[in-house]
Amino acid sequence: MRIISTNIGQPTTILWNNKKEQTGIFKYPVSEPLFLEKESVAQDTISNRKVHGGVHKACYLFSMDQYPYWKGLYPHLEWNWGMFGENLTIEGLDETQIRIGDIFRIGTALVQVSQSREPCYKLGVRFGNQDILRQFIDHGYSGAYVRILEEGQVRTGDILQLEQASENPLTVKQFFNFLFERKKNPDILQLAIANTALPERKRERLKKYL
Repeated sequence: MRIISTNIGQPTTILWNNKKEQTGIFKYPVSEPLFLEKESVAQDTISNRKVHGGVHKACYLFSMDQYPYWKGLYPHLEWNWGMFGENLTIEGLDETQIRIGDIFRIGTALVQVSQSREPCYKLGVRFGNQDILRQFIDHGYSGAYVRILEEGQVRTGDILQLEQASENPLTVKQFFNFLFERKKNPDILQLAIANTALPERKRERLKKYL
C-alpha cells in the first residue's frame, strides 16, 4: 500500500436545511507533505469536532481502488482525489484484509486503524446526492480512520508498512457491515466488544446487543 495523494480541505460554506454550515468535506490534493497530529491533520479543516477529528478519527484513509466504481455511478462529477473527504488516498487499501487495531508506519508517523467510516449527509453534499449514503453502505468499502500513535510527516509515495498486526481478527469491512446489519452477527459482536482499538464509547454502546 502506498499514498497516491495527500488531501486537505479549506472551510466551505454550505446550505443545509435552510441553514448555513461550514464543512471540510471538500478536500483536494496538495503537493506538500501532511503532518499527522494527535487529533487532526495539520492545516486541515474540521468544522464539527463532535463527529470529526479527535483521537479516534485523527486521519481518514480511503482506497484509490474504489474510485472506478464510484466514477461509474457519478460520471458527471469533476473527479479528483479527496472526493470522499479522505486525507490520504491509498493504493491497495483493502478493507477485507486490514484489521481494526493494525499498526502501520507511514513516513515518520505511526498510526493504528481505529474504526471504519460511517457516512453522513456531508458526503451527500459533496456528491450532490444524498442517495450516496445508502449506496456507500451497500457497497461496503468504507475506508478507515486511524489514531496517531506517533506524530509525523507523510507524503505522496510513502509506503504503509505493517508494524504490528492486530491479534483481534476483526476487519474494517466486517465491522462496517456489522454496524448497518439489522440482525447483528453474534460472532462479530463479540470481536468488536473485545477489540480495544475501537473507541471505548462505541464498544460500550454495542453491549446492548448482547
